[in-house]
Amino acid sequence: MTTQSNTPAGWYPDPHGAAQTLRYWDGTQWTDHTNPAGQPAGQVPPQQAPAQQAAFPQQQTADAKVQRQVQQQAGVAAGGSGGGTLFTEPVLVVNQKAKLIELTNEYKVMDQNGREIGSVTQVGQGVLRKILRFVSSLDQFLTHKLEIRDAHGRPQLLLTRPAKIFKSRVVVTRPDGSPVGEIVQKNMIGKINFAMTANGQQVGAIKAENWRAWNFAIVDHADNEVARITKTWEGLAKTLFTTADNYVLQIHYQLPEPLLSLVVATALTVDTALKQDARGWG
Repeated sequence: MTTQSNTPAGWYPDPHGAAQTLRYWDGTQWTDHTNPAGQPAGQVPPQQAPAQQAAFPQQQTADAKVQRQVQQQAGVAAGGSGGGTLFTEPVLVVNQKAKLIELTNEYKVMDQNGREIGSVTQVGQGVLRKILRFVSSLDQFLTHKLEIRDAHGRPQLLLTRPAKIFKSRVVVTRPDGSPVGEIVQKNMIGKINFAMTANGQQVGAIKAENWRAWNFAIVDHADNEVARITKTWEGLAKTLFTTADNYVLQIHYQLPEPLLSLVVATALTVDTALKQDARGWG
């Protein structure tokens, strides 16, 4: 998830986890060109000026408010943009939509300049679940499903937090149901930690930096920091009267799969597992 790489342009295994698929890397970013694995690689795609247009359905201007959120509140230095997608941007801004009464979790995902590159919405809710959420806080113990979509509304990842009593577990899958991994809460007291696992092995962890669990360091299996989550201030009115939480996810360098997809899911995991449990009428 960086615009600087020593990897030469060419066909490589799809970083998004598509089975038996090669995707073309143009030397700076992943393109939309794919080719079935096991077959002769396709021709080198022509250079496309519309690469950014493919990521952003409509031309969007920078948002000064989001830039302040990233640079001043999260402390992320201004830098070059990535490939314009959820999996190629070095900074993802995850802002929950502000609602006085929240019956469905919804988030907007932007790059560091405030251009919308994706969204997240809660799926699988029925009318009775929404009523239960309105009149009580029991909904926090039931199963939650969040769908991460790209700028065109196409599903990219599904996050499922099964019903729980105390500690949360989030299962991350592809849209076709193939597993990516799990993010599992390890403790309830002190600095909250989560383990990230794939194929039965731990590939990383999310570590709260203080007991309030606002800022998190994300590390790989060797305990090297690869990313960071910062919860940013929503403003007094938003904090007191709405359910919205805002996060900045900074990814330090290009990550392999499945760690990349698990890291993309981390800010939403933290919000669903910890913050949303403290919200609501109940």
